[in-house]
Amino acid sequence: MLFSSIKNASHNDISSERFQRALAWLATTDMSAIECGRHDIVGDEVFANVMEFTTVPVAEKNYEAHRRYADIHYVISGVERLAVAPIDEVEPVCDFNEADDFGLYANPAREAWVTLHEGDIVVTPPEDAHKPGCSVDEPAPLKKICVKVLVD
Repeated sequence: MLFSSIKNASHNDISSERFQRALAWLATTDMSAIECGRHDIVGDEVFANVMEFTTVPVAEKNYEAHRRYADIHYVISGVERLAVAPIDEVEPVCDFNEADDFGLYANPAREAWVTLHEGDIVVTPPEDAHKPGCSVDEPAPLKKICVKVLVD
């Protein structure tokens, strides 16, 4: 799933070499043996953050967004609810951190939700704020990968 406005569609080329390297890495990596932490795929252009945590209720999360990287969210085990909202339809919670390419947002004018199961992916480009790590019913263990793909 790639959620975006048609006005941003030309910026979201998942057939680009960087996206293809990211998707190939996801398809060929032994997920049963992968350890938490950063895994470089193409240096700072494409890298994966493997994490394990307990999902939380929707109300406990803010939206987040990036300007230089698209995220590919991939669930290794567990179930994750993830929301997306157009970045121009959310309110900043704090100043954007350019060094970390990270900002927090709230109060979307509209949003869409997806439920990810083992092996599912969703791509969130810079035009979309996203709210990852949400529980479906009750908080539960989740192991996932967020592959960061440089798009600027």
